[in-house]
Amino acid sequence: MRTFDYHNVQLLPEKCIIKSRSEADTSVQFGPRKFQLPVVPANMETVMDENLATWMAEHDYFYVMHRFQPEQRLEFVQSMHKKGLFASISVGIKDAEYDFIDELKAADAVPEYTTIDVAHGHSDFVIKMIKYIKKEIPETFLIVGNLGTPDAVREIENAGADATKIGIGPGKACITKYKTGFGTGGWQLSALKWCSKAATKPMIADGGIRTNGDLAKSIRFGATMMMIGSVFAGHVESPGEIVEKNGRKFKQYWGSASAKQKGEHHNVEGRQLLIPFKGNIEDTLLEMKEDLQSSISYAGGKDLMSLRKVNYVLLDSIDES
Repeated sequence: MRTFDYHNVQLLPEKCIIKSRSEADTSVQFGPRKFQLPVVPANMETVMDENLATWMAEHDYFYVMHRFQPEQRLEFVQSMHKKGLFASISVGIKDAEYDFIDELKAADAVPEYTTIDVAHGHSDFVIKMIKYIKKEIPETFLIVGNLGTPDAVREIENAGADATKIGIGPGKACITKYKTGFGTGGWQLSALKWCSKAATKPMIADGGIRTNGDLAKSIRFGATMMMIGSVFAGHVESPGEIVEKNGRKFKQYWGSASAKQKGEHHNVEGRQLLIPFKGNIEDTLLEMKEDLQSSISYAGGKDLMSLRKVNYVLLDSIDES
């Protein structure tokens, strides 16, 4: 299989059938709910917090709350439900997480969405957690990641996952491929295409997206949703303080497997970065919507699924001029 990534692909236009790009529908059904856009901020501590989760839910955008303050998750679910909003949380696979699932059930605080968030999701321990969640709180829509092969997608779906998350180390703050020699960094779009051959349920493309055009490419190769870290970091609503450097404003951004996140220097596969300050996230989301609407018009359709049918070319190099 020839491998390629976002920068190697260009989609080919079809005859436009809408009068105005504003007619294009960018909404997506994902699990029990429909959302304005097929994008979700990464469940990272420098990207997502309760304030942003609330704003996203209020405005019909999907979110996944991170798992790095585990003691606050039950209260978070209850708080979102009291506001009449959906709850979407992350869990790991440590022994204490089984007790947490029991707490959710006992408190009648089952989140609408649960993500098993593990760097290497093709694991016996992940499968064990999938089966426990599906047994104890089967009504939650269960997303499982991260994966990078068709065999992994097939086995995780068969274990009970409702959706999978594809991407092993392609993120901007990820150094997995340098530290371990493994992953989908550098060929993430190919990996998505490859995994789509096995997938029968929705996939979230996680990592490697740098431009809005990459959203259309992800959908073309099988993604239902795209999880984005660095592009969504650095906003007014993003967690963290603004840092000034050489007269410019930045916000800190770090990977979930970084030493900063772990609080130690063992098994580090992420790094810290400074992301330029971007203003309000609402403006970024509006730009994404408008660009996706343009993508749909070029695809010759009226909605996101039209992007699945377009032809494409592979480029050996990119002219950046």
